[in-house]
Amino acid sequence: MSILSPHTILNNTFLLSADRCIFWEEEKILILSDLHFGKTGHFRKSGIAIPQEIFKEDLQRFVTQLQLFKPLQVIIIGDMFHSHSNKEHDFFLKWRQDFSEIPIHLVKGNHDILKESWYKLADINIHACELTIGNFVFVHDFNDCVIPENGYIFSGHIHPGITMKGAGKQSLHFACFYFARQYAVLPAFSKFTGTYKIEPKAGESVFILAEQSIVKLK
Repeated sequence: MSILSPHTILNNTFLLSADRCIFWEEEKILILSDLHFGKTGHFRKSGIAIPQEIFKEDLQRFVTQLQLFKPLQVIIIGDMFHSHSNKEHDFFLKWRQDFSEIPIHLVKGNHDILKESWYKLADINIHACELTIGNFVFVHDFNDCVIPENGYIFSGHIHPGITMKGAGKQSLHFACFYFARQYAVLPAFSKFTGTYKIEPKAGESVFILAEQSIVKLK
């Protein structure tokens, strides 16, 4: 078990982090999906007492990955923010000033509904549908993208998870990275999300996230 696990796609090396993100070594790019910043604030505005510490922990994990990998830029493949603006978004704007030198690209997801002026204020580069770099396409939902003939898709959206069964009727469910033949699905970076159970096929790769470790499913 390790906090990092290398995975090769089209002769490029991607380091999978137990903190739910990927570092693309050749391009020095950090890739994340489904941060859902502002979700806990959204619940609190609706009268549901969700502690702000959840948001702060997610943001601190993001900072830790920036300090660890020192990326030249960041790509977020959808749902960086959860809903309309709230106090957590204001907190993010203050945080952004400390990392203003790092370009952030957001491929918009279904929850990214903030005004264009807000993204501009946060110095976030917006891509309405997809972002392509070389043979790699970054999109929120792989169903919204035409699979490139000689390329590979990175996506998010479904928050993949897998159930491992043990002796008797025991079972455990884990968030995971899911690599199909032509596309990958990243886990939700935020831990304040549910998961969608995947059923991997032969030849596909799954990396399980458990107790700050990452383990490749045999």
